[in-house]
Amino acid sequence: MLSPYRVLDLTNERGQLAGAVLAMLGAEVIAVEPPGGLTSRTLAPFAGGLEGPNASLHHWAYNRGKRSVVLDLAGSPADRKTFLDLVRGADVLIESAVPGEWAALGLGYDDLKQVNPALVYASLSAFGQTGPKATWAATDLTVWAAAGPMAITGDNDRAPVRVPSNPAWAQGATELAGAIVAALYERARSGHGQHLDVSAQVSAMQSSQSNVLAVPNNADQHTRGAGGAQAGSFFIRLFWPCADGFVSVLLLFGSAIGPATRRLMEWVHEEGFCDEAMLNKDWIAYTELLFGGIEPPEEYERVKQAVGEFCMSKTKLELLDGAMARRCLIAPVKTMAEVYEIDQLSYRGYWQEVNGVRYPGAWAHMSETPLRNLGPAPLLGADTAAVLAEPRRTPAAPPPASPAPSARPLEGLKVLDLCWVVAGPTATRVLTDLGATVVRVESSRRIDTARTLGPYKDGVTDLERSAQFSSLNAGKLGLSVDPSTPEGRSVIHDLVRWADVVTESFSPKAMKAWGLDYENLRQVNPSIVMLSSCLFGQEGPLAGFAGFGTMAAAMAGFFGITGWADRPPCGPYGAFTDYVSPRFAVATLLAALDHRRRTGVGQYIDFAQAEAATHLLAPALLDCDVNHNVWQREGNADPHHHPHGVFRSAGEDRWVAIACSTDAQRAALAAVVGELDEVAIEEWTSKRSPDEATELLQSLGVPSHGVQNSVEAVVDPQLLHRNHFRQFDHPMMETVVIEGPRMAFSRSNADVLARGPMLGEHTVDVLTGILGYDEDRLVDLLTSGAME
Repeated sequence: MLSPYRVLDLTNERGQLAGAVLAMLGAEVIAVEPPGGLTSRTLAPFAGGLEGPNASLHHWAYNRGKRSVVLDLAGSPADRKTFLDLVRGADVLIESAVPGEWAALGLGYDDLKQVNPALVYASLSAFGQTGPKATWAATDLTVWAAAGPMAITGDNDRAPVRVPSNPAWAQGATELAGAIVAALYERARSGHGQHLDVSAQVSAMQSSQSNVLAVPNNADQHTRGAGGAQAGSFFIRLFWPCADGFVSVLLLFGSAIGPATRRLMEWVHEEGFCDEAMLNKDWIAYTELLFGGIEPPEEYERVKQAVGEFCMSKTKLELLDGAMARRCLIAPVKTMAEVYEIDQLSYRGYWQEVNGVRYPGAWAHMSETPLRNLGPAPLLGADTAAVLAEPRRTPAAPPPASPAPSARPLEGLKVLDLCWVVAGPTATRVLTDLGATVVRVESSRRIDTARTLGPYKDGVTDLERSAQFSSLNAGKLGLSVDPSTPEGRSVIHDLVRWADVVTESFSPKAMKAWGLDYENLRQVNPSIVMLSSCLFGQEGPLAGFAGFGTMAAAMAGFFGITGWADRPPCGPYGAFTDYVSPRFAVATLLAALDHRRRTGVGQYIDFAQAEAATHLLAPALLDCDVNHNVWQREGNADPHHHPHGVFRSAGEDRWVAIACSTDAQRAALAAVVGELDEVAIEEWTSKRSPDEATELLQSLGVPSHGVQNSVEAVVDPQLLHRNHFRQFDHPMMETVVIEGPRMAFSRSNADVLARGPMLGEHTVDVLTGILGYDEDRLVDLLTSGAME
């Protein structure tokens, strides 16, 4: 899909996943390395345990299919001149240095745009290119602490705990990949390049599942609770022990999830673990009954006890098989070795075997342009001579328009959005921020689960008061229609004729039953690009496995490695794959659109959320496959940094994350705290607030940051600098605060222009303004019952 483009990849381990995504989408990616190689080549684990520049499994994981060119950009004027020759012919440059580092060498964006005005210069950094924290020393741990998810992950009687897969850098890198493809799509119209700025902190905030919006919307923020989350006085358990391990069980309520909970309780009752009175509780309204004081908290605890005893009576496989048969929301927690054994992944040909090693592969099946099957990571400098001997290349850009346009990158793109809950709407929210017109279809007969998820404005539970829903769907047009009726399907077909893109996250059976599957829709609009998003893809033994990101995260391997060695796993907070997978979907969808722009050919994208998220665990999977080492829980320990932990600060549940990567950082920390052990460090931090400790340590160049929950994030000066929290008027809430865009463009910037819609808020506007229906047609539809 991206075969016309050349990418110069200057990133280290922080951003290499961005280049890996672009390589799988078809771009030529050249890793420009210093003499001795990138720092990623020094990272454990190593193949066979033998260190060397070509043996790092971490480097293997994210550099497959790239070419390696060695140039001494810091020390050799001649090599910088050679590099500028490469820049003249490049389409994209990716970098992940501390802001200002490349500019100091004369290789910043302002320098290189003089050499190549069509260059898309893409920067990933901890906090963004500008602002009070732009040049702060940072590691994944400290960025994760700043972003919000860490505060709500782990046991409430211990320090907050990390997710050991570098999730902050990974989310930033995949965010950057989508931004790059959007900039290339825009460049095809304008002929101009621009500078892209992605903050890993802002990207990683997605993983708080909008908990960062609690305080600005006058709601209670969540706190930590291993295996779930603490909501007020109630502990919502999402994770349970069973006979041979652990399972994720979504024991939640409301119109969307309550029916599945009813089916679970029928099973629990059949097995003799609950009485009929418990079985017949109102699982739809149970949240309101609990928080309204009608259902005693002790009774909720009794429900959880019954489910826990039921789970302990069965194995992971028995629970999964039963869940598939009964349509319950249960998934086993897999180890890395067990992830390789998932039949669904083998059925879909997910694993790409290279030199006897199994790598995570294509996260989407494409009807026209399959994702590339990449070769091994290159040996250091293996392609230097060949690349430098090639004829001078010209960027794949049209002549530049004058003046350079400032419209958002996707202005004019039309999207019909049939997605619901979190993962799909997260992806289409990005399209909206980038300028696309997105019509969001809902039905009052199947309320979107996201409307039943907090935080709620002022803590008042109502379908129109979810700040999470409003943020996920900001800027979209809300249309309420029932696609199960002939009249409703007629409206959908007219919108398909209008649209460039259709996105959906229903079950495969539902779309076919309604005649809204790709084969039918391409008859309506042959050039449509359609993306179907679900946990495990549209075909295979788990294709019908309906569920949420908590379940995919459990099966993909994230739960088992998150937590403390002496305790059960706690798992990442919430529906983890719902946050990390949409970035892959955005990049893939935009690449398909770029391909259609060049060829006129639409296509179908079968996107599997679990397959995308599994790429974050590639080093752990390779360690298992190559070295037979199965990662275990290690709290906040890290093989590449020491000290590396989260330490108690002054105040209630206040913490500061500290991570040293170099001897200089360790010496600076030791000069302040004395011995570099956890006891000495915590004795020092416990006498200071997180801000006081961080300010002093940052002045010494030590990576550190306070662990932020919503109350800290909303006043974070860096987030305020980026204008991340946006307030909009709302008919039901008076005002609602949502999150801003997660990427910035120097010329055609992303922006959010409106809150999420109320149910059916723009129905008439869409039918008359977009589809051009006259009054008679409108009345007929409204009286037919198809429009809600």
